[in-house]
Amino acid sequence: MDPRVRYTHASDGVAIAYIEVGQGEPIVWMPATPFSHVQLEWGIPRLRQFYERLVGTGHRLVRYDGRGTGLSDRDAEDFSLEARLLDLDAVVDSVGVERFALFASGDTGIEAIAWTAAHPDRVTHLMLWCSWASRAAVSSHPHTKALRALLDQDWTFYTEATARAMMGWDNETESRDLAAFYRQCTSPEVLQATVPLVYEWDVTSLLPQIRCPTLVMQPRGLPNLSVDVARDLAKSIPGARLSLLEGESPLPFATNTGPVLSSIAEFLGDMPVPAMALSERDSPVTILFTDIEGSTALTQRLGDAPAQEVLRTHNRIVREALSAQGGQEVKHTGDGMMISFRSATQAVECAIDIQRRVASHAEARPDEAVRVRIGLNSGEPIAEHGDYFGTAVQLAARICEMAEPDQILVSSVVRDLVAGKGILFADYGATVPRGFESEVRLFEAQW
Repeated sequence: MDPRVRYTHASDGVAIAYIEVGQGEPIVWMPATPFSHVQLEWGIPRLRQFYERLVGTGHRLVRYDGRGTGLSDRDAEDFSLEARLLDLDAVVDSVGVERFALFASGDTGIEAIAWTAAHPDRVTHLMLWCSWASRAAVSSHPHTKALRALLDQDWTFYTEATARAMMGWDNETESRDLAAFYRQCTSPEVLQATVPLVYEWDVTSLLPQIRCPTLVMQPRGLPNLSVDVARDLAKSIPGARLSLLEGESPLPFATNTGPVLSSIAEFLGDMPVPAMALSERDSPVTILFTDIEGSTALTQRLGDAPAQEVLRTHNRIVREALSAQGGQEVKHTGDGMMISFRSATQAVECAIDIQRRVASHAEARPDEAVRVRIGLNSGEPIAEHGDYFGTAVQLAARICEMAEPDQILVSSVVRDLVAGKGILFADYGATVPRGFESEVRLFEAQW
């Protein structure tokens, strides 16, 4: 059933449409201005699926249309940054949430930064997807300039080109549907009135005032948005976490949705993301296993409580690395963790990142040092109930068993998939893993 649309009014009288879905800790999901429509977007299968999986992690989702868009007042006259913040004021007051996580994307990220800086005690977590603090960081890109010129010339052509840029130029059917959706979200007159204002927005000076936990997320492959924009944003917010994911679309539901949702869930400390789409993932999948050296002996030597602290250190290090590289935590294995990746390159980069973080931790805290072995394999595992099974997974586990502490071993399949990506490997020789009949050639990733 589609969610019920409700209305509230901003302090300047503008009617704002919003919906609520789910139960639990609230996430206020700001509109992806200017293309927002809280009712029609539930008819976009991938977006609806994305929201349902997010709600499935135990959250109450609050979505609203900003002024001039969707089902909110289209005849609003004030589109300034200050006026847009009134929309958020009205929605959170109407639904009665005092403290909440806040998600924003694109230009709306500027609004989220401004609102969070002004209300430091109300935002528990700030999530910024493909965002920036100054519009000047992206408005000079040739791609952006070309689209803006189209806006003044041909509304239909503008929406078609924008949708293609969002969904991918080869994705004709979904792009055409998204363009039709865009044309129902707002009008060219609203955009022509809004764009000159937005292009002047700059809240860079407010970034040091953000004190809540902040997650900055962005796909690596965007043609018109450098990852430097995300890095600069994360570096400027105290304690912010950066998560660079695979993908070529600025739409979180159109890119690698599993890692996007996993990054959000891990950041918020949620239960694992419901494994709805595991069986629909593109193959091959790269599986990474970690294993703590001598965990049983460690428990006997240190005792239960200190050994558990070592395990927590391992988990924290691995989760920080997989969040940065776009991996999805599948499960704990007792002495380690199983992680899946859509990209073999990201999987190896994550393994390297883990070992470097482990080494840095051991240098800083020798009394809490932990040594980890890592094994990786790529293939087409069977996806079922949020887990992976089959030969590809079993081989990854066996490769991890054969690795030495501080070592990363990969199968020849993984090495071949990341060829030319600047990662160095040493030939580790051929062996017959336990439980297998045929030889497998292994390679050691240099870190």
